[in-house]
Amino acid sequence: MRILLVGAGGVGGAFTAIAARRDFFETIVVADYDLARAEKGAAADSRYLAAQVDASSADAVTALCREHGITHVMNAVDPVFNMPIFNGAFAAGADYLDMAMSLSKPHPEAPYEKTGVKLGDDQFAVAGEWEQAGRLALVGIGVEPGLSDVFARYAADHLFSEIDELGTRDGANLVVTDDDGNEIFAPSFSMWTTIEECLNPPVVWEDGAWHTTAPFSEPEVFDFPEGIGPVECVNVEHEEVLLMPRWVECRRATFKYGLGDEMINILKVLHTLGLDSTEKVRVKASEGFCEVAPRDVVAAVLPDPATVGPRMKGRTCAGLWVTGTGKDADGTPTGPRSTYLYHVVDNEWTMREYGHQCVVWQTAINPVVALELLANGTWSGAGVLGPEAFDAVPFLELLTEYGSPWGTKELAP
Repeated sequence: MRILLVGAGGVGGAFTAIAARRDFFETIVVADYDLARAEKGAAADSRYLAAQVDASSADAVTALCREHGITHVMNAVDPVFNMPIFNGAFAAGADYLDMAMSLSKPHPEAPYEKTGVKLGDDQFAVAGEWEQAGRLALVGIGVEPGLSDVFARYAADHLFSEIDELGTRDGANLVVTDDDGNEIFAPSFSMWTTIEECLNPPVVWEDGAWHTTAPFSEPEVFDFPEGIGPVECVNVEHEEVLLMPRWVECRRATFKYGLGDEMINILKVLHTLGLDSTEKVRVKASEGFCEVAPRDVVAAVLPDPATVGPRMKGRTCAGLWVTGTGKDADGTPTGPRSTYLYHVVDNEWTMREYGHQCVVWQTAINPVVALELLANGTWSGAGVLGPEAFDAVPFLELLTEYGSPWGTKELAP
């Protein structure tokens, strides 16, 4: 296996640190628009090479794949670049993985009732071409989407005879401080992506169809395990809702995220001021004028998520709350069941063991596990497939082998 890693930022850097401890691949070409950042990531292991790439150019991705005999392209950049990387991998005859799917476009007349272009629609539109070519595009294989989708497959196969709701629930008690110990606003993940998914109309699967709601709708308090505790969660647009019902039968699928009042208020203000826009505007520069997208400016002035680890404390939890009818080992229904399958990561541990903060580390470990399963033939397939299309047990066993076990918590039905 020869891997092209596109993106050497927070998640890409954590990916290189995790993969360096495994032996399932021959080489990884670490590529980024910033060659210096690619070189820093490539320094993690002698099997790594650094390269410069323009992720907005499918031709550039194809050329880099051909130059290095790439078999698998790992996309670790903001999803605005998904389609050029996705198309570039296909043209090069390589398999493809990403952690976020092609972008959505709200319905032009009823954005909070009907779906427009959904997350992943552009990729699923060419699923037949990938299948016919015998190539695999494994989409949404980060932590969310990704691990929660694996949990959905596991719950359907081993825990439930009927599923009422697949409810992804993410929360944390992370705090970032300045040099004086004062808490500061510093998102632990890409602010560009956070704006995209939190301000778009959230999608809900219900009664055999997808529909939308308003941002931050249906607030609920969810009690997260392992010391995190109660966190208010709200509806957010996310890929799980678009993936799970394609392979796992359920009456409802939702995604709710514990954003917190401060983040919600900031996002609302950014939207009110138009600072969430990706459309370039003409602004005065030191010499004349230039064009810049407001959202890019917001992302640029905030701390790089890859750098906040030393100032961050706490834990992050990703998981899936499943309700329905349980079953025993032989498949016999056992009555109402409510189970939370989860994965908790402590920032102090990831910083000590890997030198990367917990949110990007938790995102990065899942595609590494998936690539190892593909390398040894445990997972295989063709077309555009989500994690739900594969056996969950080998994934969860290997995740535990990597030193990051998952857990379950039974809740009152």
